[in-house]
Amino acid sequence: MVLLGLETTTRHASVALADEQGLIASARTGRGGRHGEFVAPAIDFCRREAGIGLEALTGVAVSLGPGLFTGMRVGIATAQAIAHARGLPVVGLASLDLVAFGARHTRRRICAVIDARRGEVAWAHYEPAPGGVQRRSEPRLGAPERLAGELEDAGGEVLCVGDGALAHRSALEATRAGIADEAAAYPSAESLLALARPRFARGETSRPEELAPLYLRRPDARLGWQQRGALHGGVGGAPAVVEGSAGGAEGAS
Repeated sequence: MVLLGLETTTRHASVALADEQGLIASARTGRGGRHGEFVAPAIDFCRREAGIGLEALTGVAVSLGPGLFTGMRVGIATAQAIAHARGLPVVGLASLDLVAFGARHTRRRICAVIDARRGEVAWAHYEPAPGGVQRRSEPRLGAPERLAGELEDAGGEVLCVGDGALAHRSALEATRAGIADEAAAYPSAESLLALARPRFARGETSRPEELAPLYLRRPDARLGWQQRGALHGGVGGAPAVVEGSAGGAEGAS
């Protein structure tokens, strides 16, 4: 099993390769990098570092969002193109799941929070579970004050993680929530592959044309996805159980 992972939903895009044993190569862009200019060279870099060709791939995993509109389109279109060309299965996962997975070692409840721009955040609630985390709510979009109200009502100890938590730290800290530092703020291709690997092993995969971005907000400009040949319908989202194997002012959705 050799899997390619593409995470392009935030400013910090990343690409990685993994096999049954774990991560074998990865590349990451800095803040503000152009996703369309990063992905293809990053794939080539990882391939060369791993000493393999694209013919060795057995599956492609991609983050579906929520996140930056252009980033989601770049990641999904690239995953579809590679998977279609080589006849590979795909797995699509929510970016909030990846953020929460990065904080899985805490004993507190987890709230993954992504900055959605325009004074809003996207979030979902999780609890630590053996091998990962378990999502306890569907992804939501709203003002930070709405999230703060949810945290107040829920009570108990909670760790907020993600760039949205950092951007609205004061509103969330007023609820006595903990805020994870920037090292855990962004979804990563490494977390994506850790979550996707058991799904590939169990055969819980999709066809490339079934991939669709997880929009929580309607895009500003409606592009002709089908005419461009990038997407052909399907249902986005991710399983509620988020478990891994052992061990530019752009709009956002």
